[in-house]
Amino acid sequence: MARRLESDRILFGAVVVLVLFGALMVFSASAVLAAERFGSSYHFLIRQLIWAGVGLGLMFAVMRFDYHRLGNPLVIFPSLGLQFLLLVAVLFADRSHNTHRWLHWGPSGFQPSELSKIVLVIFLAYFLSLRQGAVSDWKHTLLPIGLVSGASVALIVKEPDLGTSLALALIVAAMLFAAGLRLAYFAYAALAALPILYLLIFHVGYRQRRVMAFLDPYSDPLGKGFQIIQSFIAVGTGGIDGVGLMDGKQKLFYLPEPHTDFIFAVIGEELGFLGALFVLALFAVILWRGLRAAARSNDEFGRLLAIGLTVMLVGQALVNISVVLGLMPTKGIPLPFLSYGGSSLVMSLLAVGILLNISQQSS
Repeated sequence: MARRLESDRILFGAVVVLVLFGALMVFSASAVLAAERFGSSYHFLIRQLIWAGVGLGLMFAVMRFDYHRLGNPLVIFPSLGLQFLLLVAVLFADRSHNTHRWLHWGPSGFQPSELSKIVLVIFLAYFLSLRQGAVSDWKHTLLPIGLVSGASVALIVKEPDLGTSLALALIVAAMLFAAGLRLAYFAYAALAALPILYLLIFHVGYRQRRVMAFLDPYSDPLGKGFQIIQSFIAVGTGGIDGVGLMDGKQKLFYLPEPHTDFIFAVIGEELGFLGALFVLALFAVILWRGLRAAARSNDEFGRLLAIGLTVMLVGQALVNISVVLGLMPTKGIPLPFLSYGGSSLVMSLLAVGILLNISQQSS
């Protein structure tokens, strides 16, 4: 008799709680801003709920889609072609916030780099499972991976979006490590990347100013240091239990775009240390259940796929939170499930749907 497939209720529950909590915090962070810009306090909340509905529907559909079908060349290579096409197309799109990151259709927009994360994870899981036992072969394994991932990273850097590019590099490194790549290769890659990072950071004016603001934000409190100083004030004001939901002050035109990349600062102010700890605990659950699904997977493709998706979600969360707390220079990376934005939310829920399917079929 066939074994009945059961979903990981703990992972599912943690993600649903994060999505609902995120919608609440988006409303709290954006109500005044939305009323000022659009004449309705519910503008951002309604759009976030619509994207949440789309993402949850996609998650439920993918939960019932056998993840092994993703490891098919007829799926992988057209997906790679599509993501490269979109990454090139976005470079010719209209600028938004001085970048080419969005493709717009009427009032809606899509960020191709969010799709690239999942496509790259699926490709790496497929290719590394084929090359199992020969991961350190630079010619037949590392060179093809370097060409595909390098092209993706280069196109995203061109947008420009260095933060997402570094997130992609982190995912690639984590999956290669999980596949058994010799540590010496990571040292070689780091040495090769240092001069490139130096040029990308210290020879690009606004990035250099961000690093200087990270090292000493109070040297330019009304310029590049303004955002991180306002984040410090928000988090510091919250104390243990916060000033109360909807009662935060930093979101009132002090903290720029508080409903997007700096929503964790609003959580820290309004719900305090306990609210921040609640969010961290939920991401810890995602890390635990994602790695558990990887460890129990019946095949190498599923194991690497689960690891890549887990690193994608939790790694991005850690980077966002580190920026808010002043542990890293400012980057435009959203907090998965919580920050306002359809592309990030839908792609994150798609990733969770695949994780849930892997857990269903694990030992």
